[in-house]
Amino acid sequence: MERLASTSHPAHKNVGVIGLGIIGRAVAAHLRRKGFPVYVWNRSPRPVPNFVGSLGELAGICDYIQIFVSDDEALLQTLEQLSADLSSRHIVLAHSTVAPDSMRAAAEIVESREARFVEASFTGSKPAAEQGELVYYVGGTEAALREARPILEASSKAIIEIGTVGQASAVKIATNMITAASAQAAAEALALVHALGVPLERFVEAMRANASYSGTLALKLPKMLDRDFEPQFSVKHMLKDMQIASQIALSHYLDLGVTAAARDQLLEQMQWGYADDDYSSVARKYLQEPAAAFDQPQLDEQDGEAGSGPAITDSAESETEKVEPKNADSADSQQPLPSFEATAGGGANETTQLRCGFLKQLLSRFSSAQE
Repeated sequence: MERLASTSHPAHKNVGVIGLGIIGRAVAAHLRRKGFPVYVWNRSPRPVPNFVGSLGELAGICDYIQIFVSDDEALLQTLEQLSADLSSRHIVLAHSTVAPDSMRAAAEIVESREARFVEASFTGSKPAAEQGELVYYVGGTEAALREARPILEASSKAIIEIGTVGQASAVKIATNMITAASAQAAAEALALVHALGVPLERFVEAMRANASYSGTLALKLPKMLDRDFEPQFSVKHMLKDMQIASQIALSHYLDLGVTAAARDQLLEQMQWGYADDDYSSVARKYLQEPAAAFDQPQLDEQDGEAGSGPAITDSAESETEKVEPKNADSADSQQPLPSFEATAGGGANETTQLRCGFLKQLLSRFSSAQE
């Protein structure tokens, strides 16, 4: 595979990128354009410049290490495998959307080797990543954040300092709660106006002038009407984040009814076999026929954002690569996702699925009320 010169750039230290999903690939490209020597590693080898043979080799070459993996288990296992090769010269930037406790555990692994740790959850989907317009929510010590800032600036339009490690993860989960709820509310609103015979395009037109209109709705409403569920931020990853929120709520005695409802609808999509569709596919159960085409503004997606303005996926979290160390099991033990057989293939009876899903929902809520 092609290799760049192994010596450091005169103005920049070497940067390692772990995880070559949608975001990792884009970040590595922006770093190179900014003049950083970049080395990469992924569970599955890729024919890209400076692909190294192991995590240990990456740590030996690079001073900065950015980690783009999809869940708690993958993040902690990656750092456990890296830890033996870390030292005080390293700064590790963790970009996964995970539970705050998992992020703090990740920091402990890194700091036990006298390396420095920066929590850098991100928002923005594939278009934002490709344009270098991610938004990072960061946490860590002032010194670590200051040194890591040039690395983050290479792929972002904003860096928002949240506080101590774990707090940025809490903010990222909270913003995704609003995004998931917005998509679910939009799907239900479409169902209501459709049932009453109102043209759906008229509803979308009305929403554009409404105070509740947001960047998420601007992107997702047209896609819902077109039944365009190509993933920018997948059902399985949004469900993972809602499960994290639900677990935090349980441990703090919080009643998060809206989040629970959004989680249940995402889980239903998982049961139907749509794990890899965009999370806006929650509209599928309500809308049976494609709506008439209509003009829409061109917008980028904010991964998990319910705000206005241009957008990352899934997550977009657009989608980060699920990168696991060698011999690691594919797991999400911190926020386990149930395994379901795909029950909604192309030839399946969708009416039957809808009725079954509705019955499951009623039974689930009845059972919850009895607990």
